[in-house]
Amino acid sequence: MSDKTKTYFASDFHLGVPNKEKSRERELILVKWLDKISQDAAEVYLVGDLFDFWYEYKTVVPKGFVRFQAKIAELCDKGIQVHIFTGNHDMWMFNYFEEELGVKMHHEPITKELNGKKFFIGHGDGLGPGDHGYKFIKKVFSNPLCIWLFKWIHPDIGVGLANFWSGRSREANLELDEVYQGDENEWLLQYCKSVLRTEHFDYFIFGHRHLLIDRVVGDNSRYINLGHWFKEPHFTVWDGTELSITAV
Repeated sequence: MSDKTKTYFASDFHLGVPNKEKSRERELILVKWLDKISQDAAEVYLVGDLFDFWYEYKTVVPKGFVRFQAKIAELCDKGIQVHIFTGNHDMWMFNYFEEELGVKMHHEPITKELNGKKFFIGHGDGLGPGDHGYKFIKKVFSNPLCIWLFKWIHPDIGVGLANFWSGRSREANLELDEVYQGDENEWLLQYCKSVLRTEHFDYFIFGHRHLLIDRVVGDNSRYINLGHWFKEPHFTVWDGTELSITAV
């Protein structure tokens, strides 16, 4: 019987910011964690915003992050199923990670049954009420014409603009990210409750919010937000019986 029985969840590494040195430190912590969990992991779910910006051109990908990519390939080569979700910062991930590393890519939330428990898993951006400005921007950025036009911008310019935009967005939401807004104002929590009106899930697992959250949202139903890895990184693990949040 295999001893690889656990399922791991983590998100919002935002590799690439705020500078090369800090990003490298975070990448090394991430690689060490992936190496450790490879001892007992059956599946690993990386739930969006792995990079602060990512765009796959037809023949090239952004430089850097090779230690992280190599470790992902190593896990896949060992037979561990790695799932990667696109987030709002890296929505322009296409087929590179599937073709070169062997992961399973997800561009939308998915449902999954593990040991008889139902999971709803996704990055979380654009879900729930409110945030109409971002929802409009997401439609623009996911438009095939927009994606096609961006590839004609030289990468030095395009990536520079994207990093500037990302930094402005992060600064604007910093205060909101660090404070729980109350059940009525937490959009993802409200989204969980709306889903539960028509279908039961035991666990909702999201990223995006940048705040570690574990809330009961219904009868035998929990909403977990995975937080971020800028400081005090955490992950969530399902051991087949219990779901727990653990510091790295």
